Amino acid sequence: MNEQKIHELWGHFHWLNVLAQQGSYTAAAARLGVSKAAVSQRMAELERLAGVALVQRTTRSVRLTEAGQRLVDDTRASFEHIAQCFAQVRDAAGAPRGLLRVTAPVAFARQQLVPRLPDFLRQYPEVRLELDLADRLSSLATEGFDLAIRHTAHPPDTHVAWTLCGTRSVLVASRAYLRKHGMPESPGDLTQHNCLHYPRSQDTPAWTLEPLRARAGAERVTVQVSGSLAANNSEALRDAALGGLGIALLPDFTAQASLLSGKLVQVLPDWKPVGGFAEQLYAIRPYSAHVPRAVTVFVAYLREALAPGFAEGI
Repeated sequence: MNEQKIHELWGHFHWLNVLAQQGSYTAAAARLGVSKAAVSQRMAELERLAGVALVQRTTRSVRLTEAGQRLVDDTRASFEHIAQCFAQVRDAAGAPRGLLRVTAPVAFARQQLVPRLPDFLRQYPEVRLELDLADRLSSLATEGFDLAIRHTAHPPDTHVAWTLCGTRSVLVASRAYLRKHGMPESPGDLTQHNCLHYPRSQDTPAWTLEPLRARAGAERVTVQVSGSLAANNSEALRDAALGGLGIALLPDFTAQASLLSGKLVQVLPDWKPVGGFAEQLYAIRPYSAHVPRAVTVFVAYLREALAPGFAEGI
């Protein structure tokens, strides 16, 4: 078969790849935007020129023969590379576009991420955003996410991570609670208070604090605490503190609005809680040679929007 004839069959090879991926003529035709008869005709032409059966047909599905599977295996990477190259060219030529799937922790997303999304989507009207709110650590590649926002101390080495901003933990309580039970003057006083905590294990909960400024006799201290409520969501702990239930240990992005409004008061402001929550927010993506422009501009937007952090009011 001459070279010109092979060139004429490139489209046939692509359609065979799509048929193998979709598993039926009907699904392949829908994916390609052509008729089922057109797909069948192309496959018949390819088999005639190859001189061997490539597809085994049944009433409901298709299965490739050994020769057909070998042809798909040998050409799949080339077609994927062509698609990737075209996506790069298209991204470089125009505005960011397409679906961007992002997963983020529930509390952070509700309080800090979602309020910032309208401005981003107005700037990039051709980007569609699908947001998954979940505290579990999703497998980005397996579940098809383009990006994850994570509050973590150790982003995975197998992924690309951008630092968005630093964070810190803070102890807070309502004014009503403090009027009734008094303001703690040292970490040891926390043992006399109802402490609302994030459950980390089955062990007795403990909070570790260190002085913000070096002072004689002041050093890092760990205090075992107890309380009537534990919750694995910082919004739930904040709301319990707002209700006057006790002293809560929160990440700053959860406490910020209530501290600014005066509804919560910082407890032990000269001490820094450590180890309760991570001290960095990251944007994390699976490694790939091509990064869609929608991902790039979204990360850049978040880095600028979150750069000040959440220390205001603390």
